[in-house]
Amino acid sequence: MSTFIAAFVVLLLFFLLMSVGYIVKKKAVEGSCGGLGVLGIEKACDCDNPCDARKLRMQKEQERKDMLNQNRII
Repeated sequence: MSTFIAAFVVLLLFFLLMSVGYIVKKKAVEGSCGGLGVLGIEKACDCDNPCDARKLRMQKEQERKDMLNQNRII
C-alpha cells in the first residue's frame, strides 16, 4: 500500500510541476520531434480539394472563430 501512495504522490508532484511550468512560461506542452510540420504537412487533411464533410467542419470552425472575435471583450 505504501508503494501505491508513494507512486501517487510522485505523480501528483509531476503534474503540479508541469502546471507551474505552463503557468510561468505560457507555453503549451509539445513533442520534441515537431510532428507533421517537419514533413511539410501543415494540417492533418493535406489534400487540395477537401471532402464535403471537411468543408462543413471548416466552415463551422470559421463561424465559431468569427463569433468569438465579434464578442471579445478585450
